[in-house]
Amino acid sequence: MRELTGVDPRAIADDILTSTEPLLIRGLVADWPAVRAARESAQAGSAYLRSFCGDSTVGAWRGPPEIDGRFFYNHDMSGFNFQPLRMKFHAVLDELDRQHDAARPPALYVGSTTVDTCLPGFRDANDLALGDRDALMSLWIGNRTRIAAHHDLPDNLACVVAGRRRFTLFPPSELPHLYIGPLDFTPAGQAVSLVDFTRPDLEKFPKFAQALAQAQVVELQAGDAVFIPSMWWHHVEALDAFNVLVNYWWRQSPAHMDSPMNALLMAMLSVRDLPKAQRLAWQQLFEHYVFAADEHSHEHIPKPAQGGLRPLDPDAARVLRARLLKSLNR
Repeated sequence: MRELTGVDPRAIADDILTSTEPLLIRGLVADWPAVRAARESAQAGSAYLRSFCGDSTVGAWRGPPEIDGRFFYNHDMSGFNFQPLRMKFHAVLDELDRQHDAARPPALYVGSTTVDTCLPGFRDANDLALGDRDALMSLWIGNRTRIAAHHDLPDNLACVVAGRRRFTLFPPSELPHLYIGPLDFTPAGQAVSLVDFTRPDLEKFPKFAQALAQAQVVELQAGDAVFIPSMWWHHVEALDAFNVLVNYWWRQSPAHMDSPMNALLMAMLSVRDLPKAQRLAWQQLFEHYVFAADEHSHEHIPKPAQGGLRPLDPDAARVLRARLLKSLNR
């Protein structure tokens, strides 16, 4: 992975924030007060978070020691190997403090929680300048945990505040080699790889060896950051007894655009089970109207007659959405 140093957190270049390849950015948030506290000790890092959390409540996952921090499905994929909870934030910190020196504690994890909600005021002292991006800032905290490889739609700038984290990243092209589980029954909303990265079963998942040949693996210390482009698969391991990560999410698309996942689900509903020849015909239509479309694709049509073929603006998006809803509600 390309590694950058000396990046000014007050002026991060656009070529970093629009990269199509992952980037390791050493020391990007090293001067955050939260990072300085966590480098002093886990207890100091916990105390710093307590100064903001007040009486906030967060969603958490707790799993028995036997899962070794791997939040995943149960043995027959009829459910999951952890229990979702609602906890006071200070109770999460209490449990992490209490179990800090345990040899094999229960796994505890708080993921994707909006910072401004659970730690009001934290962002005033610990933030990055991301230009005009309307980035959502989220918090991830726990002990030694492993989160299965998954992808996210937004771009992701992940900043380690406390502990160490290992990221294993794969380009979108490695999807066929990662053995992805179901789309509609997932631990946290995104489909995940079924491979245990610490003990990969290459007899059961032989193509995973091809994915590993393309993997980019980095270990981050407190103060480091990694930029994960949209749709890159990433497996995340928290390596210490007290781990805190803050990330920023944003999309490189206008607000009127819908989620591509909706298009995928609709294609599964309407295209996937057609006869092969018909699927291939629709593949050509998608290529023409979506994937290969550019400013010249429809220039043979007078502009006033192009309708939805023109580049979308908010008004055109509303018209298309209304047409689709009318069709679905028949």
